[in-house]
Amino acid sequence: MVCYPGHDVPELAGVIAVDSGAEVLIQGVPTRTDLQAHPDLRAVVIPYAGVPSRTRELLREFPQVALYNLHHNAASTAETAMALFLAAQKRVVPIDRALRQHDWSPRYNSDRPGGCDNQTTVVLGFGSIGRRIGRACEGLGMSVIGLRRSTPVPPRDALPQASALFVCVPWTEETEGLIGVEELRLLPDGAVVVNVARGPVIDEAALYTELKSGRLAAGLDVWWNYPKNDEDRKHTQPANHPFHELDNVVMSPHRAGHTAETEHLRQTHLIQVLAALAQNQTPPNRVDLDRGY
Repeated sequence: MVCYPGHDVPELAGVIAVDSGAEVLIQGVPTRTDLQAHPDLRAVVIPYAGVPSRTRELLREFPQVALYNLHHNAASTAETAMALFLAAQKRVVPIDRALRQHDWSPRYNSDRPGGCDNQTTVVLGFGSIGRRIGRACEGLGMSVIGLRRSTPVPPRDALPQASALFVCVPWTEETEGLIGVEELRLLPDGAVVVNVARGPVIDEAALYTELKSGRLAAGLDVWWNYPKNDEDRKHTQPANHPFHELDNVVMSPHRAGHTAETEHLRQTHLIQVLAALAQNQTPPNRVDLDRGY
């Protein structure tokens, strides 16, 4: 079974009969052979968040088969997004690194980090993850501008107000490169960019340029390069630019959705989808093949 990097769950792959004659395939990237082998197939369930483009394009050829995915990791992803934001804004990593060397000078540095109270955050992608981030930001005293596909306010109108930009949109043809040179330049000095969506939603070169200048900071959980096998996991640079050299970047290896409860939550959400299908109800998280989520 081939899934997005970090989302291999072959133990959940397989075909399940949900009622007399109807079957459900649980798999992230099924093949045409998989689908043709089950003429009574009613649905495909991707056992993680996100929709591989290959799966979406293949399912167009099988209009009788519905596609679903799981949003079991929304809480954990939102929590990690907030951790990345605060760590980047408060410069936790370089200050920690200095004090481990018994260097207290950051405490007396005149270059102080910004605060959250009475500031504005923009959440791009106001779905199950984005809404949780919005509530957390409100708890810190921030005003929240949540942007989704149906939001009448264009993202560029909101960016100049943002002391923080959280990127939570699905990766589709429409969102690839959504945040580029012009969008990043609209952010005010000192703003923090947090990406828990997919790397290609942000233009890599543009983001690196702004971060290297020191004008922005970032917390990044998703990247442009991923290991292709077990051996590569120990020596794969996550980007084509040296983000690892920048002190104003907090790096995370696409683990925002991982907690001790992840697999339990995955199975719980999967059971909810299967139970709804078995009862001829509409399960949550049906994928719109045109939108890609």
